[in-house]
Amino acid sequence: MKYRTIGSGPATRREVSALALGAMLFGSVTDEKTSFAILDHFVEAGGTFIDTSDNYAYWVDGGLGGQSERLLGRWRRSRGVGDEIVIATKLGAEPLAPGTGFVDNPEGLSAKAVREAVERSRERLGVERIDLLYAHIEDRTVPLEETVGAFGELVAQGAVGLLGASNHAVWRVERARSLAASAGLAGYEVLQYQHSLLRPRFDVPSPLFQDGSLGHAGPELLGYLRAEPGLSLVAYSPLLGGAYTRPDKPLPADYDHPGTPARLAVLHAVARETGATPEQVVLAWQLAHPLPVLPLVGASSVAQLAQSLAAVDLELTDEQRTRLDGAH
Repeated sequence: MKYRTIGSGPATRREVSALALGAMLFGSVTDEKTSFAILDHFVEAGGTFIDTSDNYAYWVDGGLGGQSERLLGRWRRSRGVGDEIVIATKLGAEPLAPGTGFVDNPEGLSAKAVREAVERSRERLGVERIDLLYAHIEDRTVPLEETVGAFGELVAQGAVGLLGASNHAVWRVERARSLAASAGLAGYEVLQYQHSLLRPRFDVPSPLFQDGSLGHAGPELLGYLRAEPGLSLVAYSPLLGGAYTRPDKPLPADYDHPGTPARLAVLHAVARETGATPEQVVLAWQLAHPLPVLPLVGASSVAQLAQSLAAVDLELTDEQRTRLDGAH
């Protein structure tokens, strides 16, 4: 395993495995026995960075979520897991009522909602301190100062270690970090966005993003990372849910455009040259990125996780990276 440091403060920064494990469907679609086996294998391979959210996976049963956090809490207790494993969770997108969702009825990012959500997550996970807490989605109904103050207070109290943001406009991230710095509070240091070798269209609107996606790591976000060396990017959905190789899995609509075939052709050529799978090449490309990118992979079986873990030891040549970067 390879390792990276997230965060910059001496009291809160953590060394974590360069590959993070996503626990989104653990305890719901992926049953407890399989989830425990995947988690055990990840730790045995040197993995120390696990990702979840308070709303995972509300859509499976039409409830409020929490299945993933509860399962991780049971796994921690049964294995005697302590501070050596960093668990990140998110808040802001848990539905307020069964049958609703984060677009129409989210918990939001008011100070009250943040405090209550953190207490629920700490109880489910069985931890005194949440290692890394993300604001999952934006909440523009609440003054940004209120959200920044609530997050900063949690760090000052010791209930949370590091702070992060996901699916936010870059200008909102920068404004929040500026407000935090001015107030002498902890600010966002870890950003979680979708990032993969294929490049999406950013102008495709959705119910959550009416002007186009804020959830992808585009040129503006990558440029921000380049200018702010204290930030790290956790790249979710790096393998696009299996769409790189599974014939039954079409590309997401925002990746299905004329620029994609050339990039896929180079990817498959490099996979043949290395004897690796296309997914392993994508992960190796991210792991060797000049910016601090940590791929976040899901797994529904130990075998699937083992495939992703093998990418940690895959070394691409400079020439291969140049071809992958330049394909369009």
